Parts: sequence; C-alpha cells; structure tokens
Amino acid sequence: MQKKLIKVHPSDNVLVALINLDKGEQVNFEDSQITLTSDVKAKHKIAAQKFETGDRIIMYGVLVGTANTIIEKGEVLTISNVKHQSEKVYGKTGSIGWTAPNIERWKDKTFLGYHREDGQVGTENVWLFFPLVFCENRNIEILKEIFEKELLKQKVNKHQMLLRSLVSGNDNEVEDIKDTENVFDNIDVKFITHQGGCGGIRQDSELLAKLLAGYVNNPNVAGATVLSLGCQNLQIEIFKNALKEINPNFQKPIVIFEQQQMGTVDEMLSAIVKDSFEAIKKANNIKRKPASLSKLRIGLECGGSDGFSGISANPTLGHVSDMLVSLGGTAILSEFPELCGVEQELVNRCVEEEKGEKFLKLMKAFEKSVVDAGSGFDMNPSPGNIKDGLITDAMKSAGAAKKGGTSPVCDVLDYGEYVSKSGLNLLNTPGNDVESTTAMVGSGATVVLFTTGLGTPTGNPIAPIIKVSSNTELATKMPDIIDIDTGAVIRGEKTIEEMGEAMLDFIIDVASGKTITKAKLLNQNDFIPWKRGVSL
Repeated sequence: MQKKLIKVHPSDNVLVALINLDKGEQVNFEDSQITLTSDVKAKHKIAAQKFETGDRIIMYGVLVGTANTIIEKGEVLTISNVKHQSEKVYGKTGSIGWTAPNIERWKDKTFLGYHREDGQVGTENVWLFFPLVFCENRNIEILKEIFEKELLKQKVNKHQMLLRSLVSGNDNEVEDIKDTENVFDNIDVKFITHQGGCGGIRQDSELLAKLLAGYVNNPNVAGATVLSLGCQNLQIEIFKNALKEINPNFQKPIVIFEQQQMGTVDEMLSAIVKDSFEAIKKANNIKRKPASLSKLRIGLECGGSDGFSGISANPTLGHVSDMLVSLGGTAILSEFPELCGVEQELVNRCVEEEKGEKFLKLMKAFEKSVVDAGSGFDMNPSPGNIKDGLITDAMKSAGAAKKGGTSPVCDVLDYGEYVSKSGLNLLNTPGNDVESTTAMVGSGATVVLFTTGLGTPTGNPIAPIIKVSSNTELATKMPDIIDIDTGAVIRGEKTIEEMGEAMLDFIIDVASGKTITKAKLLNQNDFIPWKRGVSL
C-alpha cells in the first residue's frame, strides 16, 4: 500500500507528502494524527509539529530553515512561512564512521574500456575538435559539418521532413531515406565551441586552458584537433603548460593549427581535414579491453530537481558512489552552492584535516563572491525547484548532498583541478548543471550520473550522461531523455540499495559500450565553461 507521508531522518520535524493530499484529510503517522490545513501536492513538506516564529526547521537531520511566522501542525511549508537558514561551520569537529556496502557480487567484474598509455581507462573513444578562442568557432562549425556528413551515419531529421512538407505544401510528402554506414566503427568525432579565450580577464583564459587540458587528458579522448587564432589571451603555450601540469607524461596525439600563421581559411581547413583524418584513422584502431571497475570515475550531478530527488534518485546515486569507492573507483561530487548546510558533515568526512579546511575556504570564498554581487546562496533554488517543494537552498542542498553517499572524502579540488586520488572527491563548481557537468568531465569523470525530477536533456561531448528520474511520472512523460527511473523507491517497491545495485550494472553496460544513453542518442553535447563570475 502506498504510504502518504515520509520522515526522511528520525530527527526531522517536517514530513514529505508522497502523494497528493486533500485539505482536512487526517493522516496517521507514527504515534500521532495529522490533519492537513490545506491541499498538499506530492513532494511538498508539511509541519510535523507547531512552529513558533524563529523555530528551527529540520530535514535530513540538518537545519534547512527557520519559521517566518507561526506554522500550524499539518500546514504546508512555503517560501512565505519559511526562510533559508543553515548552520555555521568553523572546522572539523570529529570523524564519521563508515560502513562500506557489500560489494561481493561486483569485486571480480570488469568493464570493456579504452586503455590509455598513462594507465587511465576510458568509456568512450573520441577525437575532439575545439578552439582556444571564440574567434575560431565558425571554423569549428564548418569542420563539424564536413566530418559529420562524411564520417557519421546520417538520416534526415523528422522535423526537417516536417518543414520540407510545409514548404512544398504537401502534408503527405514522404521520402525513402536510407541510412549510410559510419566510415569508422570504433571512434566518435566530437566538436566543442565556447565564448572564451580572449576578452575578460587573463585568469578566465588560464582557467579555460585548464578545463580544455582536462578534456584532452580525460581517457575518453583519443586525441584532439585544436584551433588557435594567434593573438588571443589563451595562447597555445598556456594550453600546453596546463596540459603538462595535469599530466607531465602526456602522450596522446594532438594537432594544433594557428590561423594567423596559415594564410587563407581554405588553406587552413584543407590542412586540418587532411591531418585530422589521418589521426582519426589511427585512433580508430584502439579497441575496448577488460578493465577493473576501480578504473571507473563517475560524476554525480543533479539538475531540474524536485521534492523527491533527495529521497529516491540522489540517495540511489549515493549508494552507487559508496559501492564504487569500495571497489577502488572514484566519484566526484560538485555544485558547492548546493552543499550549503551540510558542510559540517562533509568536513568531518574528510580523511585529512587540511582537505576539510580547503573545502571550507572554497565555500566561503564562493559565498562571499555571490554576496558581493548582491545575491546569496539562498537564491539558488529555481522557480521549478520551489514549485516542486524545494523551498530553501539548505533543503535543496541536504537532498543534493545525498548523491555523495557516506564514504570518506579523500580529496577536495578547485575548479580545473584534475582527479588524482581514488575515492570520493569534492569539486568546486557552480550549481548550474551544465557548468558543473562540464567541469566534472574536465576533472576526469568518464561517466556522469545525472538525477532530475523535472526533466532536462543535458549531455556531454565526451562522457556518457546517464539520466535518472526521481519519479515515474517524469520517466513516463519524457522517456526519450530518461535512462533509469527510481520512482519505485517512492512507491515503496524497491529499496535504495536495490536501485543502486541495478544502476551499477547499468553503468557497467554503458561504460562497456553495450548500452547507449538517451543523451547520446539525442546527440546532446553541452559544454559551458565557468568564467568564475557569479553563477549559482
């Protein structure tokens, strides 16, 4: 039988509606009866007790806000009667014990990956084209059209056919369009454009160089074609130095072209096509081979979150993270504005005190930059988040942090730093899901698990994005973007552990190339660098 209410943590003084409830309805919960003072939509929170003005509101066992006014027992929590509030954290106060999950079934399993000379193992084999400066975006787009038309399996888009029928005035126009086989069967060719590399401040270009270097160093990339104008802030040498800093023994093939040294556009594009094609042919010879699950690096992301995300999808990712860490693998938890309110737990989970200090320093600097711009972390929840029950940043953060499971934090990275330690890593990024996903892949993630309650099509040029819905309604409504549905957790049909175990098996199939993610099928390739300005 479907439960109506749930208390996420024993010390919580709010409850979450699992289904729509009516005003006046009486619900028995634990040892008390709660009479609802208004209609309550699923995912929203109701008071489990009467709150006086200023009283602390606890969810997930942490402070997520305070009462703005008197809130009666059974009343819905809203942005009108609750304000954001989180605990102040000054340093490590103790250590949190960790019980590793049972991994017996997976300890001898492998995935089929692309082994690189530096010991990293990729889940994809991508030749990547990108510019060092936005001035080269047009040339990248031209190359994209050239290579995709000649190398990749093509079919006329059905929306193109729709427009064609509208132009011709024949609604019944149908063409028999046959697919053509890919020229190469073992490599993808992807293209990145961006708006950086010049203008702004020099630090922006240096940070972009680190990000691009991280993409080239990511084991999902076989090699790259890099375009430079010549006079921009992000000089070729800056990019090479960033790459050397990440990996002093970098050995992948890279071909670099500087337009101001090459003459006409035609001359440059001809040289790029010839040299890149030869390099791509060689990269196509790299084959998948068995690799230990310890070689996997997963990014943990959420976007378009709802009131169920922190109850079903995010804890499922947390269990997967704990399992992979126990297997010797790596997980990356980012989105620092969405860790507001859970800093104490994360600091106490840091295996080294200096890592906890670095985390707090980065958090405080980030928050100060936001406040200096006239905003605050409390402005993080989007209209969609609020509409679906996430009414304060601390409440949203407490649920978002569940993606990181319970394992010790082995390292803390600033934006642009590359993962060097297995285990759970914290990475400083904005809460914007595409900026965060872009950053995690630049720091070495080879697969990204992405939870959503409202639906978002986000993908990435070089890493598979596995989209996980928090509720079955979304998975049914948007099946073309959702890979895994955790709605069974909300209905009480599956446990977090059962969902996590099934998800790990799915990840292995994706990492082995046996299952294609929905984002890849849609050819969704999002890439947004963080300019280190204010971005929540």
